[in-house]
Amino acid sequence: MKAIVLCAGKSTRTYPLTVNRPKPLLKVVDKTLIEHILLELKGIVGEVILVIGFMKDEIINFLGNNYQGIKITYVEQKEQLGTGHAVMQCEKHLKDEEKFLVMNGDDLYSKEDIKNLCKLKSGALAKKIENPSAFGVFKINKNNNMINLVEKPKKFIGNLANTGCYLLEPAIFNILKNTKKTQRKEIEITSAILEYGKKSQFTVIEIKGHWLPVAYPWKYLETNIAILNEMKEKNILKNNGKIDDNVVIKGDVYVGKKTIITGPCHIEGPAYIGNNCKIGPFTHIRKDTIIMDNCEIGKTELYDVVIMQGTTSKHASYAAHGVIGENCNIGAGLIMADYRHDAKNHITLINGKKIDTHRRKLGAFIGDNVKTGISTLIYPGRKLWPNTTTLPGEIVKEDKIK
Repeated sequence: MKAIVLCAGKSTRTYPLTVNRPKPLLKVVDKTLIEHILLELKGIVGEVILVIGFMKDEIINFLGNNYQGIKITYVEQKEQLGTGHAVMQCEKHLKDEEKFLVMNGDDLYSKEDIKNLCKLKSGALAKKIENPSAFGVFKINKNNNMINLVEKPKKFIGNLANTGCYLLEPAIFNILKNTKKTQRKEIEITSAILEYGKKSQFTVIEIKGHWLPVAYPWKYLETNIAILNEMKEKNILKNNGKIDDNVVIKGDVYVGKKTIITGPCHIEGPAYIGNNCKIGPFTHIRKDTIIMDNCEIGKTELYDVVIMQGTTSKHASYAAHGVIGENCNIGAGLIMADYRHDAKNHITLINGKKIDTHRRKLGAFIGDNVKTGISTLIYPGRKLWPNTTTLPGEIVKEDKIK
């Protein structure tokens, strides 16, 4: 069997984290998103067709033509004209297949759910959620076969959200060729699937494992935390670095190779610290913190935060509920504000629109190579684009775009 993985988009909704990299190359704990996806598919498919576009050479150079025994084939979508259009570009590689998988390149699924999907004639993975209005929603009959599929329904039709993972037959290509474009002048795979379901059985199954869509910067944070906690459940976290005797560790904490932790220092798991890091002294790492390789962290409090590789924060600072990109230099006294006095959900701007994050705690999202001046204060949900700087004592009230 083969799988199509859609990786062509520019991913503007996850800015500033994807301004200068394709989203599939965002690292989640210890591996990139695309590596996590390929490992999910290992043992299920023999070939993966990656539909690429934005910064395509970065993906090709990173993966090559084979990943742990899976053949990698690249198809370029020169214009981003919708998910259906992306799938159409792969027809010549799939016309002789009985059936094939299609999945998003920025969503993580569990291997067992993908296996269950592959047992069907055709179908999709769905997840029950309380408020599905932000997603496509399946309406099904008593046999779990699709009756309808509505994108972002204004009226409640059910709570089965479409996760974007499908098992399809080659017949879908002829349907796609006759599928009308949306108001955005795009060809959507969901339109073709709805048409396909009018004549053929299309079964919707509820997922049992995880579905982790990296749609926004805070979803990237949440995906990291979810994978960290799954590592904990699999009992593979361990300490194998050099740690002083006066370092207090509670819970499951992974410490990478050649990492040095100098006391006094307090670390609460689950937490992840990568390779070649220098941590402490006087560092407080609270649960759900991920520090990637080659970071230097001292006299800093971290909580529910991702610190990407090569970042330095050596002086008294507080960062929580956010993300700091690669090779940043955090000046003394940085504070990420993260809570509203009225305790309501945080609202942040994405592509000029106000988006409810559904989070009561939300920090900042900082791109690569950012340098902050001493005593910088950043309002909740604010974003700093790569290579930006702040002045000493600056209060960041709006997104900082270079």
